[in-house]
Amino acid sequence: MPFIRFKGFTGSKLEEVVPQITEQMALITHIPQERMKAERYDVQALTPSPASIEILMFQRDQEIHDRIAASMQSILEKAELPDVHIFFNILSPNLYYKKGKPLTDYRLD
Repeated sequence: MPFIRFKGFTGSKLEEVVPQITEQMALITHIPQERMKAERYDVQALTPSPASIEILMFQRDQEIHDRIAASMQSILEKAELPDVHIFFNILSPNLYYKKGKPLTDYRLD
């Protein structure tokens, strides 16, 4: 955990940047890189929409979210993937269950 979901990407550039994205996110959040989950969703757009990155994670300070988004944007621009929307879907530890039990004692430091 966290989950990074890529939507609307085509070609091989995404596979090239995912390791950089997960590495930077791990450094910024102080979460081991092996706990980062990255998924690509192949969707059929019914209306024009940009490629996007949805990040599902527990709430952090705004500065952490800003640093994650800026880091991803920099990596994407270097890979010539500049027009990507990045957004967070904030999860609640009380509503996230492992083995049927909420993560009520989850620490965010």
